[in-house]
Amino acid sequence: MSGFRIFFLFIFVLTGGFFSHMSSWAETCNRVVAKVNSEVITLYELNTKIKELTGLEPVDLRSRDERKFLEIREKVLDLLINEKIALEKIRELEIRVTPEEIDNAIERIKSGNNLTHEDLIATLKEKGLSYESYREKIKNEVERMKLINFEVKSKIIIREEQIKEYFEKHKEKYTTKERVHLAAIFLKQIDPLDQREGRTISKKAKQILSRLKNGENFGQMAKEFSQGPGAQEGGDLGFFEFSQLDPELRETIKDMSAGEISEPIVRPSGIQIIKLVEKQEMGVKSLNEVRDSIYEIFYREEINKRYSSWIMDLRDKSYIKIIF
Repeated sequence: MSGFRIFFLFIFVLTGGFFSHMSSWAETCNRVVAKVNSEVITLYELNTKIKELTGLEPVDLRSRDERKFLEIREKVLDLLINEKIALEKIRELEIRVTPEEIDNAIERIKSGNNLTHEDLIATLKEKGLSYESYREKIKNEVERMKLINFEVKSKIIIREEQIKEYFEKHKEKYTTKERVHLAAIFLKQIDPLDQREGRTISKKAKQILSRLKNGENFGQMAKEFSQGPGAQEGGDLGFFEFSQLDPELRETIKDMSAGEISEPIVRPSGIQIIKLVEKQEMGVKSLNEVRDSIYEIFYREEINKRYSSWIMDLRDKSYIKIIF
């Protein structure tokens, strides 16, 4: 056999083995683990859901505690089966959710938990979730609620006494702390010891302040001149609890009104001009302000109870095969 043919045979065997191995690996990573009527659940879906709910890779969970991992895997697979059954029914009934309905649901959640949009984004970031994936979750929830509303004929009744009792027991949840919404223009000083540079940026700050007092837009000025955080967002720094601010800044803005702009504040690394966008005083929201969000809490609880009962009935009528 010629050297070329031997080499060709070697490559053929090698690559054949490689692709065979890759095919086996792909099958192992994404094989079907359950059949639900006409739908299938793959190992990839299962592993993704496990990570989403636990924050850990399945392989890490398994290495820590085999028994606990198997329990979690069983529960998550059970959840996915329920989701597939519900999704099939949603498609059958042609249930649709609009972007406005998703927005409204998110606003109710923020109101019920006393969250600003910035608070929500920060919370999602801590959990490793994007706002887009969160909207998808809310869309699925709204679809599920529409489905239950359609399927469950008995009317859900939430009594006013329940709402009042919940409000009295959870008043701290509806207590707003004193907060301020700030925007800033920051002029950076590269060398804090350079007096000439200091005089230059001080003069520039006074010119900017003069233009602002003459009616020029703070956001546009921030985009043009600011070298600090939020410059491209018009200098917007978001909300801060009053207690979070440093003493000098607290002293500067304590007597300012919403919309007012401070005199230049000299910092170790530059000069700052602050705009008080909004000021929220400390206080407890009224029952009227939070009634809808409390109603939503009880409504969700009732929906979940009815959903569990309804989905178990559907499971009894479905073809389910688990393949492990």
